[in-house]
Amino acid sequence: MKIDNDTVDKIAHLARLEFNSEAKAAMVKDMNNMLGFIDKLNELDTTNVEPLIYMSDEVNVLREDDVMHDITQQEALKNAPKHDSDYFKVPKVIGGK
Repeated sequence: MKIDNDTVDKIAHLARLEFNSEAKAAMVKDMNNMLGFIDKLNELDTTNVEPLIYMSDEVNVLREDDVMHDITQQEALKNAPKHDSDYFKVPKVIGGK
């Protein structure tokens, strides 16, 4: 597979990026270098190589998830700038038409 200007334009559109002609040429070159490196890796014989699942053989030591301090719903709402009897009130984030 070869990366060309059209491919870079499509990727730039998806990523919401803009490139001038010099930056686009550099991006084409860099992307082709990355694909060349991946093609080089595909030449390796990995028939007897186990897949790497974890980076080390260490086992996670997890602590118990103990509740340390409970607060009531009223205590949680006490310092909220805006609230009703049950919930925090926040400004509307998603606009509708």
